[in-house]
Amino acid sequence: MLRSRARRVNVQPLVVAELDDKRLIVVTGKGGVGKTTVSAALGLSSARAGRRTLICEVNTQERISALLGKAPVGPEVTAIDENLWCVNARPQEAMREYALMILKFESIYNAVFENRLVRYFLRFIPSLQELVLLGKILFHLKEKRPDGSPRFDQIIVDAPATGHAITFLSVPQVILDTIPPGAMASEVSWMRDSLVDRATTAVVLVSLPEELPVNETLELHEALSKRVKMHPRVVVLNGFIEHRFSDGLPDGVPPSLKDVARAHEVRAALSGAAKERLASLQLPVLIVPRLYLPEFGKAAIEDVARRLAGAPS
Repeated sequence: MLRSRARRVNVQPLVVAELDDKRLIVVTGKGGVGKTTVSAALGLSSARAGRRTLICEVNTQERISALLGKAPVGPEVTAIDENLWCVNARPQEAMREYALMILKFESIYNAVFENRLVRYFLRFIPSLQELVLLGKILFHLKEKRPDGSPRFDQIIVDAPATGHAITFLSVPQVILDTIPPGAMASEVSWMRDSLVDRATTAVVLVSLPEELPVNETLELHEALSKRVKMHPRVVVLNGFIEHRFSDGLPDGVPPSLKDVARAHEVRAALSGAAKERLASLQLPVLIVPRLYLPEFGKAAIEDVARRLAGAPS
């Protein structure tokens, strides 16, 4: 039989100083690397730790509620588990909600923003859609409960993929560079300051052990740090494949099994190389192994949450 080689992966715990004390966690990475899975797992972990947690998806086909075994929630903040809420921020509803926050009166909103001509021209204002989406998400940072405590202790944003994420998160600074001082500038300045505040916000980068995702993760880190002035704090390497078999397989092993073992070791070597490259960012690299499951639902998300916390599966 094949000999299994017990080489332990250095799984790092989800350190309080890195994420647990942050009010806003932004999860991003190349499309298809599993950032939605990571967002759901972080949200579930936060809620299980007793924090009132909101997971925000951004104008996308809703997935997090389904991953957690719940019906779609749409644009309304909806409770889906104990201490856990979810929302899919979409432009039209976010425009209404954000405008009402500023105008205060629905009659004024209806007279201005529901006017067909005004709505036509609003479509051509650069970055307006991203601004109202970001405004809605960050508004939840300000929300209070009747006793004056925050409505949500932690907000996790399943942000757009790499290129769009940079544009999305850069919007407040772009707007500030183009509008004069005033009420709008003050609000946008608060949004920008919240995003770049190390005490409030942390970015989680998600990658796969493949060349293109790793390259994109390294580029994303540089763009966020230098252009957006945000601070990635953790990298999640998803789909990691650990070394399992010794190099010297015993005689008598069928060639087909030897081929399987060798293919596994090749993928494991790629995983190790990806981890080393990502370690060059000098951030904690949290390992999520590739999971072989008949279906990917809440049980899988709970498994990923345990892996991120450094607990055994």
